[in-house]
Amino acid sequence: MERIILIETSTVLCSAALVEDGKITAYRESSALKSHASLTTPFVQEILEEAGCTIKDCNAVCVSKGPGSYTGLRVGVSTAKGLCFGAHLPLLAVGTLDTLAAQAITEGLLPEGCRYIIPMIDARRMEVYCAVFDTEGKQLTETEAHVVTEGSFREWLEKGEVLFIGDGAGKCEETIVSPNAHFIQCWPKASAMAGPARKAYEEKRFEDVAYFEPFYLKEFVAGVSRKKLF
Repeated sequence: MERIILIETSTVLCSAALVEDGKITAYRESSALKSHASLTTPFVQEILEEAGCTIKDCNAVCVSKGPGSYTGLRVGVSTAKGLCFGAHLPLLAVGTLDTLAAQAITEGLLPEGCRYIIPMIDARRMEVYCAVFDTEGKQLTETEAHVVTEGSFREWLEKGEVLFIGDGAGKCEETIVSPNAHFIQCWPKASAMAGPARKAYEEKRFEDVAYFEPFYLKEFVAGVSRKKLF
């Protein structure tokens, strides 16, 4: 039996799932703030216990590689690396936007006649991390940090129905005005990684466990504290 552990921590939602021969057999999630570090490993332990197996019964570990939250991605990747090192398993990585596109397809979220999916990860103000996908899950444009304006994605909207999905979709609804635009505000889930993860495993697209780093798209910038220390 092919078993892959799935870990998704790129946004507020922390989730883990186990896929066995293409079927999700165990799943955990939490949207509690700042809980990724405390919940990710227990979630993995719980899904393995629920499925009646151990880490050594698994074939690989797949983690969300971003873009997304700097801290969340670090927690997920660190956890996945630790599991792979300890159990000598290969490491797989799936882009957050790929997960959202797969989520739209597998959960039946596509509006009738939909031609394109544009997953959006919330960045600052009116900026989102995004790319354009077709309804088969194939990425058509490069992943970018995009500042949303009234003219954003006009060329795609003129071609037909477009689904904007992700935790950055809601804030764009009042700006991107088109009868072809549909919006679903949601977070990427580990369960939606099953298809992309299995494809990566079958194609042997393994990451270097020692040197793999998340795809941040933008470098992390630490804020300067206004508190006086002395």
